[in-house]
Amino acid sequence: MADEIRAEMVANVWKVVASAGDTVSEGDTLVILESMKMEIPVVAESDGVVQQLAVNEGDVVQDGDLIAVIG
Repeated sequence: MADEIRAEMVANVWKVVASAGDTVSEGDTLVILESMKMEIPVVAESDGVVQQLAVNEGDVVQDGDLIAVIG
């Protein structure tokens, strides 16, 4: 079953760390968001393979937007 990682706030995508096809472990950083000059890491919530990365550096995400899918 795929695990969808979604934004929890409005933020800018500052850095994309993972790529589609990467194997990740729970707690690994996928993306770093920036909001109000603070860096917020978005981490994998389970072990698996990044099936989809739905954001690019420079994108703006809204609360609830899809960031990644881990399967």
